[in-house]
Amino acid sequence: MIQVLEFSFALLPIVIFLIGMWMLDSFQLIRTREVIITILFGFLIAGIAVLFHGTILNNTGIDRAALSRYIAPVSEEFLKFLPVIFLIVTRRVGFMVDAAIFGLAVGAGFAIIENLYYLRALEDATLITWFVRGFGTAIMHGCTTAIAAIVSKDLFDTKDWPAMISFVPGFLLAVVLHALFNMFLLPPTTSALLITISLPPVLYLVFKKSEAHTRSWLGTGLDSDMELLQILLAGNISQTRIGGYIQSIRDKFPPAVVGDIICYLRVYLELSIKAKGILIMKDSGVELPPDPNVEAQFEELEYLESQIGKIGLLAIQPLLKIDNTDLWQLSLMR
Repeated sequence: MIQVLEFSFALLPIVIFLIGMWMLDSFQLIRTREVIITILFGFLIAGIAVLFHGTILNNTGIDRAALSRYIAPVSEEFLKFLPVIFLIVTRRVGFMVDAAIFGLAVGAGFAIIENLYYLRALEDATLITWFVRGFGTAIMHGCTTAIAAIVSKDLFDTKDWPAMISFVPGFLLAVVLHALFNMFLLPPTTSALLITISLPPVLYLVFKKSEAHTRSWLGTGLDSDMELLQILLAGNISQTRIGGYIQSIRDKFPPAVVGDIICYLRVYLELSIKAKGILIMKDSGVELPPDPNVEAQFEELEYLESQIGKIGLLAIQPLLKIDNTDLWQLSLMR
């Protein structure tokens, strides 16, 4: 019975927390398979961290207390942060809430393996120890990575910085929070309670802010896309501001390329509208079947991109105002 309680205290809190936060996402853009894969990456990262820290302890004069306070916060947060960086840079993350869930999943996987390791290593530990590790350390691992992911996603989308610079503030914040927890400035049980009481509400508020931002983006973006597409389909483009802009770049491109630019705008806008429609329906609890025409539209878009070239794509940026979220929504369609 005691072993069951130890196992429950050590592993269940972070799992329940992750599931709870995932279920709070009304758009449900991250599939179960993606969450599981991210947790498995957390498993792998925890194993690497154990080997790395073991090497340090066995080959240097650093003791375990110093390792926990000064090295582990940096090494563990860096390793946990790597999958998050990959997901954001490759535009597999649409919104801050998705970044938070991926960060939580990595942290949860890391915490599960770490606590399983300590369940085996600390045979005479008390239930208080497992309470601290389950409700304190495990939640901390999930929340620090989630917070770093949220900050990084926001900066990556909104700041005109070099991509890697956008990840520095979030990483440093995660390291500081982790280090403060490992400094044992408060009694362990107090720290565990403080983590459990404070960090989950912070993530909940971020979830709600992200969902509000998503709905605002959907509303304004859909209206803009519809207006632009209607103008293109109406055939009187020369009488509009869009026609005026295209006329201004006409002298810079051959007529065939100008025609490809107009076709590119049409296909891109159709895909963008479909993507936003899927999100709106998801928010309403309706799951739409895959559109069989989407793949053909992507093939046409890729062909037109090759015809237009990089300079042509740059020339139409002012019309589409494409940002990272817009690029992500195209990956959603696929």
